[in-house]
Amino acid sequence: MSPPVFLAETAGLEGERVVLDGPEGRHAATVKRLRPGERVDLTDGAGLLAECVVVTADRSSLTLDVLARERRPAPEPRLVVVQALPKGERGELAVETMTEAGVDEIVPWAAARCVTQWRPERREKALGRWRSAAREAAKQARRSRLPEVAELATTDRVAGRLAAASAALVLHEEAEGPLSAVRPPATGEIIAVVGPEGGITEEELAAFAAAGARTVRLGPTVLRTSTAGVAALSVLMAATGRW
Repeated sequence: MSPPVFLAETAGLEGERVVLDGPEGRHAATVKRLRPGERVDLTDGAGLLAECVVVTADRSSLTLDVLARERRPAPEPRLVVVQALPKGERGELAVETMTEAGVDEIVPWAAARCVTQWRPERREKALGRWRSAAREAAKQARRSRLPEVAELATTDRVAGRLAAASAALVLHEEAEGPLSAVRPPATGEIIAVVGPEGGITEEELAAFAAAGARTVRLGPTVLRTSTAGVAALSVLMAATGRW
């Protein structure tokens, strides 16, 4: 079984001995109940991974010796999913599953037909839940790089991102070609747009097409907005050779 992963500051991982305290240390010591001699991996969430062994443990921290250290490069191509806001807790579910699959960035999108809308006074709290879900899922998946969860995007902002991408794809059940037929670029940024429960409007489709995006379908069935992203990401992971 792979050793558990915890987050630590970059500077703290540069020495031969590391003290893991704060929320991560308390979780490791009291929830995971890690003890001397057990293996632990520490990462700064930006590619630096330190393989460690526990030396001492108390109720709120661990002291660890670093056995090996490596800086893992960012994967290519970069995979981004623009996720229309799902209802309820399905947003966090989408973030978790896409993080486990290896997404590099998730862009929450306030599409016209989203049932859920992040009101200004609650936007930071909602965004914080997505980022927390990404962080915890990344640790569970043993990732050395945390995915970025961007600020809430408007349709115009999404169109701008699509125009700058190496490949821009919009998932749509009426598209003629399947996503599996796409030959993705080996480098740069690939962006896939997942629409809301009510579907993407004609105006949004036109804006994305003007930005150079093409529509693609996943298959003969219509997936929920909270599961379409991880399905598309899986296809792209395989097509790019990242899986």
